[in-house]
Amino acid sequence: MTRLHLFDLDGTLMRGSAAAVEISRQLGVSAEIAELERDFLLRGMAPDEFAVRARELWAELTEAQVAAAFEGAPWLSGIEEVWADIRSRGEYCAVISLSPDFFVERLLAWGAHATHGSRWPAVPFLEPVERAGILNAAAKVKIAERLCEEFGLLRSDCVAYGDSMSDAEIFAAVPVSVAVNADHHVSDLAVLAYRGGDLREAYELVQSRR
Repeated sequence: MTRLHLFDLDGTLMRGSAAAVEISRQLGVSAEIAELERDFLLRGMAPDEFAVRARELWAELTEAQVAAAFEGAPWLSGIEEVWADIRSRGEYCAVISLSPDFFVERLLAWGAHATHGSRWPAVPFLEPVERAGILNAAAKVKIAERLCEEFGLLRSDCVAYGDSMSDAEIFAAVPVSVAVNADHHVSDLAVLAYRGGDLREAYELVQSRR
C-alpha cells in the first residue's frame, strides 16, 4: 500500500520551537516574537496578521541568518532516516507548514518529496508579505489533496503528523494521524501519539499498524 506522509514543521519536526522563534533568535527579537506567538496561540491572531507583523521584526533578515536558524534549530533525530525509508518503500513524504516557504523548502535537501510553506518575499526582503499567500489550517487540507492528485493517491492513503491547532483540520481529514509532542488541540483527535525526540519512534508507531 502506497502512502503519503504529511509532516507539520513547527513543534512537530522541530521540538519545542518554531521557524519564527529560531529566525527571531538570530535577529535578537525573541521577546517580540514570543508576544506574537502568544497572540496567535491564545488570542486568535490570524496567520496572515502574524506574518505581516513578523515581517516588520525581520526587516533586516539575511540568507546567512536563515541558514543559521535552520542549522541551529532543535530538530527531532532521525528525520532523514525516516524519509529515506519512506522513499525506499515507494511512498511519499511532504512537509506542509504555516511557516515561511524560504525556511520550509530547506527540508527538500533532507529527502522530502515536496514542501509547502506560506509564500513570503525573497530574503533579503524588498517587498511586503502578501496576505493571500499565507497558509492557514484549512489550506493544509487543500494542499494535501493537491499532493494526492500529483502522486496518484487518495486522501485515505495519507498519514498526518502534527502537534497543534493548525493540524486539527488535516487530522480530521485523514485516516491515520500522529500527535507528536502535541498539545490539547489535537491530542484527542489523533489515532496515535508520541512524545520524545526521535522521529523514527513516531514513524514506527505508524508502521506497526500496517
